[in-house]
Amino acid sequence: MKLKDRVAIITGATSGIGEASALLFAEEGAKVMVTGRDDARGRRVVAAIAAAGGTAVFVRADVRLPGDCERIVAETLRAFGGRLDILFNNAGEFHPHNAIDCTEEEWDATVDSSLKGAWLMARYSLPTMIAQRRGVIINEASGWGILGGDEAVAYCAAKGGLVVMTKAMAIDHGKQGIRVNCLCPGDVETPMLATDAEARRMTYADYMKGAANRPLGRVGTPAELARAALFLASDDSSFMTGAALVVDGGGIAG
Repeated sequence: MKLKDRVAIITGATSGIGEASALLFAEEGAKVMVTGRDDARGRRVVAAIAAAGGTAVFVRADVRLPGDCERIVAETLRAFGGRLDILFNNAGEFHPHNAIDCTEEEWDATVDSSLKGAWLMARYSLPTMIAQRRGVIINEASGWGILGGDEAVAYCAAKGGLVVMTKAMAIDHGKQGIRVNCLCPGDVETPMLATDAEARRMTYADYMKGAANRPLGRVGTPAELARAALFLASDDSSFMTGAALVVDGGGIAG
């Protein structure tokens, strides 16, 4: 097992990449704190982990709120013996608009959930990791955080900020035994794609046909991104920090 006896927090773990990562991390031996804003989905993820013989706890929380972030870390330490080995900042929102059409509320929701939320979670997690002289932080960015994209100004801003924040944190905390990397997916078959298709006035079937333009000719699956997150969380990536791992089927390359 790649994560035996390690303790992991995964934000936004009630669906998509976060859910797949929670299931995989638990399968690989981690004790997982599942967080998100949907009680029913969170408890479903925890039940699935328990049914497979793993260990997980769900805490309903909103990473845009400092008090909730502090509570997530405190409840993780209380539930799992005072350890915290892995923080996967996966939570985020997507509102498909350009700079003119994006509302202030959509901008704040997007940037606060992805960028501010990741900073807050790191802020409260780092003291324990520093005391342990060991820890891993993974920030969920995007290929659009590197290259940019159309009709997604707030999303690109948040994800681009995450890429550079990851590098800054890696520099600051490497000597304390903490590795910080970001995962940069391309299109992955999650609810976000349906939202984007609707905004572009496309049927989901037509939207998915666009994947044929990528080198691998398809979108990714949450399970594939979870495997990449596992790589970053485990000792398999022990000499990686400050990196942006692109997993996009060749989208940026092509």
